[in-house]
Formats: sequence, C-alpha cells, structure tokens
Amino acid sequence: MCLVVLALGVRPDFPLVVAANRDEFYARPTEAAAFWPEAPGLLAGRDLRGEGTWLGVTASGRFAALTNFRDPAAFDPDAPSRGGLVRAFLLADEEPEGWLTCLRSRAGRYNPFNLLVGAAGRVASFSSRTSEVRLLPPGVYGLSNHLLDTPWPKVERARGAVARILRRSPDGALEPDELLTALADRTPAPDAELPDTGVGVEWERALSPVFIATPAYGTRSSTVFVVDHKGSALFVERTVAPPGTEGEIRRRIPFPGWDGVPGAAAPSS
Repeated sequence: MCLVVLALGVRPDFPLVVAANRDEFYARPTEAAAFWPEAPGLLAGRDLRGEGTWLGVTASGRFAALTNFRDPAAFDPDAPSRGGLVRAFLLADEEPEGWLTCLRSRAGRYNPFNLLVGAAGRVASFSSRTSEVRLLPPGVYGLSNHLLDTPWPKVERARGAVARILRRSPDGALEPDELLTALADRTPAPDAELPDTGVGVEWERALSPVFIATPAYGTRSSTVFVVDHKGSALFVERTVAPPGTEGEIRRRIPFPGWDGVPGAAAPSS
C-alpha cells in the first residue's frame, strides 16, 4: 500500500472513511480481496509471496493499513514481509496503542514501514522510522511513503479530494465511486514539488501521481472502506489491469454490523 487517506470522526453519519491505493510490481502474485478461509471474518487482499496483506478489516471491528517508507539505502531483501504485520494486528485482540507499543521492539527487523490500525473505536499510527505511537484525533489524514501527513503532492491532492467529497455529499449519503474516482487521479506533480527519496528524478516523476502507471509497476488496486454511525460498513475494491491491457474488476462487500465504529474518536488530553 502506497497511499492511504483516512477520514476519522469528520462526519457524524460516516465516522470512518478509508480510501487507499496499493502500488506494486505487476509481476508480484496477488489475490483480490476476499474473506480468508483460515480466518473467518477477515477481509483483505493477499500477497501470495509474503502471505500478508496491505489493508484489511475484520467483522469484529478491526482494520489496518500499511505503507512502505521509501528509502532504497535501508532496503534489506532478506527482511520479513511487512504485510505480515497487517495480518498479525487483524488477528490479534489488543487495543491499537498497546499492540503498536509492543511492536516497537521488533520493528527494526522489517524494512521501513508505516502502520495505521484501528479497533474499539480508536485509531493509532506508527512509523518504524520514529517509533512513535500516536492516537489519532478526528481529522483527515494522508499517508504515503514517508511519515503521516508529509505534504507530498499526491498526499495533499488525495487528502484534499476526499475532504471535498465529504463536505459536498449530503447528510446520510456517501458514494464510494466518488472516492474511487479521486484515487484514479493520474496527474503528475511538477518537478519543483517532487520529493527526493533516493530513487532519481525519473522515478520520482513516475511515482508522483495518486494513481501510478508504469510498464512494470503501478497501482494494482484501489480500496474504499466506509462505516456509518449505525455500524453498517461497505468494502469496495477496484482491481486494475496493467497498462496496455484492458479491464478492471470491482467488488462491493457489505458488513451489515461492524463493531469498530469510532465513538468520540478523540483521545482525552
């Protein structure tokens, strides 16, 4: 997962909205989102190489999403798959802050990463680069391949689009297709606004849009997860074919009763 926009407690009728793109090499084998046979109630795509996932939710009200922290100099090809961390949180029963605090001691085994996790109405973030566990108050957050809310052009563009959709949608209505359209934005960033993450300017340009499309690497799927105030949730995934091929597949998977609805969603100070 390389881009996540999280709207937490922004609207009382939709207290949790997640819109995310997964970027990956097209050759990496993947299964589309489905309920895992060995873990009933866990809904996620599956990375068939690492046997983990990039984003998932459970019927018991847990969700997690992961992005890689882009730093080619720190990459270890023998490190364990970071997708296993998403799977581990979804199958655990600890509250988010405690689980992330325990993760600190072993985070260095993995290549650099960021995590967003939620359960029991609380959402927390963690980056292996800072080891900071942060309980998130209401707001619209953006996460790509740097720290939470780092103002990369793609983060600002996607976060702004989601915020506008939430503002203009009438009370009681939120159309996932609008969020999927925001995730399909292929507008590149101007060179003057490109970050410098050590991959060279050509790759920085290619990776700068919300939706990435290169011959070998790009946005493989887009996911929208929307929870209303009654606990009714909808998981929508759009799987996109590589450039030069045709087609996309959309899956809409409802949760009639989801137990992780944020309450106040704001930590006490």
